[in-house]
Amino acid sequence: MKKIMLQPASSQKRPRIMVFAEGTVLKPKSFWQQFSHRAYVPIGQAVQLLSRWEAQGADIIYCTSRKGKQAEKIAELLQQFSFPGSCLVAREVGEKYADLVEILKPDVLIEDDCKSIGGAWQMCITKVEPHLKAAIKSIVVPEFQGISHLPDDLQELQTVKNSSPLRKT
Repeated sequence: MKKIMLQPASSQKRPRIMVFAEGTVLKPKSFWQQFSHRAYVPIGQAVQLLSRWEAQGADIIYCTSRKGKQAEKIAELLQQFSFPGSCLVAREVGEKYADLVEILKPDVLIEDDCKSIGGAWQMCITKVEPHLKAAIKSIVVPEFQGISHLPDDLQELQTVKNSSPLRKT
C-alpha cells in the first residue's frame, strides 16, 4: 500500500472515515475529461462536509484508483482544493481495494457505486472479509453525485442507509 501524507499524523485515536476520491468527492469538469485526473474538481460541498467531520474529530483517509505518480497527482489535487484529511492511499502491484480496507479498518467507508466501470464488483467493500466488513459502516453514493446529502453530524453518519440517502433540511 502506498501512503501519501496530506498532513502530519495525529497520535490520537479518532473515528476513521475512508473516502474514495474519484467519483465520490472528485469528478471531471466534463464527461470528455473523465480519464484526465488533472481536470478533476470537488463535487458539491464535499470539502466543507469533510472539514466539518474532521472538526468533530474524524480522521479522513482517501483512497484512489490511481497508482504511482498518478496517485501523487491525486494527492496534489486534494491539497490544491483544501480537502481535509491525513493521507491518501493507493494500491501497489498485486493489491486489491479490499486489501487497503482490511489494513486500515475504517469505521466508515464512503464510496461511489462504480456504475461507469461495472458496478459493485469494483467497489472497495465488496471483497472485504465478512468479519471485518461487519465492523465497517459502508455508505455507497451514486457515482459523480457526491456526498453533500450526507449528515453533518458524525453520529448521524453511522445511521445512514444506502437505500434512502439522507437529505439535509
